[in-house]
Amino acid sequence: MSHHAKLRMAERDVTEEIIIDLVETGMTQYKDETHLWIYKAYADRNDNLLCVAVVIESVLVIKTIMHHFELE
Repeated sequence: MSHHAKLRMAERDVTEEIIIDLVETGMTQYKDETHLWIYKAYADRNDNLLCVAVVIESVLVIKTIMHHFELE
């Protein structure tokens, strides 16, 4: 996880448990072969969809955490 993603987690009150659940059970939308968004709505949160922007390298790298996410 990038330093930027860790800062956004703290700023947006997103726990590591939420990130794990999001990555394991969220919906995906690919930008290209290696960049994608993983997103999911959480009923107990009032900030729309939570989303992680990730890059697939030799491992999955979480670049940032977003809230109030909207699909284009």
